[in-house]
Amino acid sequence: MSPDHSTVLSENLKLIRQQFPALDRPAIFFDNPGGTQIAKHSLDRINKYLIECNANHEGAFATSIASDAVLDEAHRAMADFYNAPSAEEIVFGNNMTTLTLHISRSISREWNEGDEIVLTRLDHDANVTPWVLAAQDKGVKVNWVDFDVEDGTLKLDDLQKALERKPRLLAVGYASNSLGTINPIEKIIKMAHDAGTLVYIDAVQYAPHGPIDVQKLDCDFLVSSAYKFFGTHAGILYGKHDLLEKLFAYKVRPATNKLPGKFETGTQNHEGIAGVLGAIEYFEWVGREFGGEYIEGLSGEGYQGRRLELKKGMTAIRAYEFELGRALLSALEAVPGLRLYGLADVRRLDDRVATFSFRLKDMHPRLVAEKLAEEGIYVWDGNYYALNVSERLGVEDQGGMVRVGAAHYNTLEEVERLKEALIKISK
Repeated sequence: MSPDHSTVLSENLKLIRQQFPALDRPAIFFDNPGGTQIAKHSLDRINKYLIECNANHEGAFATSIASDAVLDEAHRAMADFYNAPSAEEIVFGNNMTTLTLHISRSISREWNEGDEIVLTRLDHDANVTPWVLAAQDKGVKVNWVDFDVEDGTLKLDDLQKALERKPRLLAVGYASNSLGTINPIEKIIKMAHDAGTLVYIDAVQYAPHGPIDVQKLDCDFLVSSAYKFFGTHAGILYGKHDLLEKLFAYKVRPATNKLPGKFETGTQNHEGIAGVLGAIEYFEWVGREFGGEYIEGLSGEGYQGRRLELKKGMTAIRAYEFELGRALLSALEAVPGLRLYGLADVRRLDDRVATFSFRLKDMHPRLVAEKLAEEGIYVWDGNYYALNVSERLGVEDQGGMVRVGAAHYNTLEEVERLKEALIKISK
């Protein structure tokens, strides 16, 4: 994204913010990496579902039939959001962590003692421990790929060496929820596939910030959680059709053997899934209203209908967040005694999302977060479940870091208020 790239979103922030009822209060939400505020489209879908079609699955009566129609549409909408070939490749669950713990049992069932897998120290623990536990159960070796502590980028040379051992699986994040680093995921997937390795992508941190295309990436599995992209507490897994068909599903006997239901155990959170549909409809609205200038750039990609609107919307969001990221980086660098972790080069903003972690002088991160909360600015402190990152940076025993993360409903004025508050706290 060029630094001088024009963005319609920045000129229409009032209209964008009106789509988020929670923003109508004297608070600044920079806690977005831990969960965004919900879009009105999502709230409306939840209410409509609970009032008009709240019923269990596959009944012969009207509300059940209507409920199934909503859930089917949600699967199609997520297939469009991921650009998956089929809605049958979309599996809903409680969240990314639960889905990963579940699917890891199915994937690891095919491992043999002495096999190897590859994990990274840059990942959220939800894309680490499920695989470590599975490896322990199956007698499989875990090989680790480190990241550069100076700039927070994954060491691709180390990854290449690990892949030369022909591991069964590589689990890797699209973007770091701690340092904001966007991994060169398309390149990484090709490296893994050249070694005959399956790839499981944690896209939770990236999904709110830019377009995803699982077909272009050629990933085997990709998962995100909708409460990180303006929807409900629900996780959504994509898996290649032939892989999902082949995998053994841990389920009860009456449950279907058809996709995707064979992996959607028990009664799902129907109103939550309806809310996910609403979040996708919000992105579609963003694309329709503000994504027109990106049509030319997307014209050669073959997207049509809702898929095109979604890619326009996410491209518009990415463009505006480039502005926010540049402003946040400048603001944090202006605070005396602040140490920023991860990429801090303004020329490399394309390689990160607008999520920044830092420490302020010798202050405990929780104290900084509490003082910001007193100013009406909401941020996270600690390790954010990216335990390997905080340990590797040597800050885990010191309370971790403070994390601020922008979403596209944040404003440049809010960034300025954050800077002023941090300067005040640092004195």
